[in-house]
Amino acid sequence: MKKTENNSQTNKRRIFGTTKKLVVCALFVAMSIVLGKFLSIKIGDNIRISFENLSLIMSGMFFGPVVGLVTAAVADIVGCILYGYAINPIITLGAASIGFTAGLASHIMLKNNKLLNVIVSVSLAHLIGSIIIKTIGLYVYYHTPFQVLIWRLPVYIITAAAESFIIYTLVRNKAFSEQIERMNQK
Repeated sequence: MKKTENNSQTNKRRIFGTTKKLVVCALFVAMSIVLGKFLSIKIGDNIRISFENLSLIMSGMFFGPVVGLVTAAVADIVGCILYGYAINPIITLGAASIGFTAGLASHIMLKNNKLLNVIVSVSLAHLIGSIIIKTIGLYVYYHTPFQVLIWRLPVYIITAAAESFIIYTLVRNKAFSEQIERMNQK
């Protein structure tokens, strides 16, 4: 009995809690890198349409704000290294805030209404992380003109709508939701 209590206490101190959750988050990192760096659509030099934040938002929503933050920061840093981008700390902060904001919003509000929970969580994550923080990072580090940056707003409104639909479809699936619950119970 004492060994079980020690394992339970150790899991509470770890960021990810269990190896299973760590592996799922590693898959979320890989998914973000592939969707964001390799399967994105570039419009000019400054606008990129991608679903790189989909898995980061899911990480925060499913496993909490701290796990979402760590998963998103790792995804941004590793993705930059693999693709040859310079690491921009403001953009990394924006990515981390996407995972954190989605997790925080999802865990504190609208628990009874899954659709509204997903829409609010995804929208707030993109508003704070993508539209505000990452846009500041692009302006500060790369001196991207404001006239170009304004196009990020409609891109992320459409992206947030598509990501909300995908995540809501997943959480409505009973088998999927049960697996997420099982990972969170251990």
